[in-house]
Amino acid sequence: MAHELETMAYVGDTPWHGLGNRLSPAQPLEVWRREAGLDWRIQEAPVRYVDGEEERLGTIHAFPEQKVLYRSDTRAPLSVVSQRYRVVQPEEILEFYRDLTEHAGYELETAGVLKGGRKFWALARSGLTTSLKGVDAIGDYLLLATSCDGSLATVATPTTVRVVCNNTLSIAVDGASQSVKVPHSTRFDARQVKRQLGISVSRWDDFMVRLKTLAERRVTQREAEGWFQSVLCDISTPISDTATLSNRRALERVTALYNGKGRGSELCTARNTAWGLVNAVTEYVDHEKRARSNDYRMDSAWFGQGAQLKQKALNAALELVT
Repeated sequence: MAHELETMAYVGDTPWHGLGNRLSPAQPLEVWRREAGLDWRIQEAPVRYVDGEEERLGTIHAFPEQKVLYRSDTRAPLSVVSQRYRVVQPEEILEFYRDLTEHAGYELETAGVLKGGRKFWALARSGLTTSLKGVDAIGDYLLLATSCDGSLATVATPTTVRVVCNNTLSIAVDGASQSVKVPHSTRFDARQVKRQLGISVSRWDDFMVRLKTLAERRVTQREAEGWFQSVLCDISTPISDTATLSNRRALERVTALYNGKGRGSELCTARNTAWGLVNAVTEYVDHEKRARSNDYRMDSAWFGQGAQLKQKALNAALELVT
């Protein structure tokens, strides 16, 4: 099966089962642009159609309300969108990080292209880290992604990565994600997005306080079973009575991850705690949930149903400590 992950560059450990071009640290953005497959532009052309029968050539007409987006390098079509659609170029995703990497201590870790160029992203670590109870390290990251087919707004998302298992979790305060979304009907202004994000130590500290409360909250086995059922299946009754086969499989696997099979599940921060509940779900979504390929899993975990499930799990866990 062809990889949905068209091109990717990374620093550090090989991600997603070996896909991508490995770079040495502190490479300039120009190198990232080339190695991550972001060295092309999105071009526009008017939509035209032919009004003839198959056996004869008809008249060519224009459809002025729509435009075609295509790649400058391969000329491959990407999507048909309205004339109001504001394109964000691949190079803009990397340029967003220029001042952050040159002056604010950030370092790019991955960047790449999905679905033939319809979606692209970059992920950078800020350098902020915290260790829960001195044994469970969490790093602070910033993910910026966009699409050119209407499937994703331009989204800047503060994200954490649990070092022991490479699980990702979007930063949320008071039950809401701290993401900034710019619809494609609006011009993308990198400076304005950074102001809205409020890239600061205080945001990170606020979120880590919440994670520490989760690591302190003890959970009984019966309580964990009910929590998993409510998060994965939207039910609180026994799984054998109501859940589908896929729900049962998910419950069985997530429960196993929580009860010692997950990476980092035996740490004092996770064993029989609300933090352990969250990490069982995030590990399942990021690394084990069934998907057409690892690339589809990554897309879901960051931008789709997987990301929504992780947010739901975090919110449900935080309810246990309120």
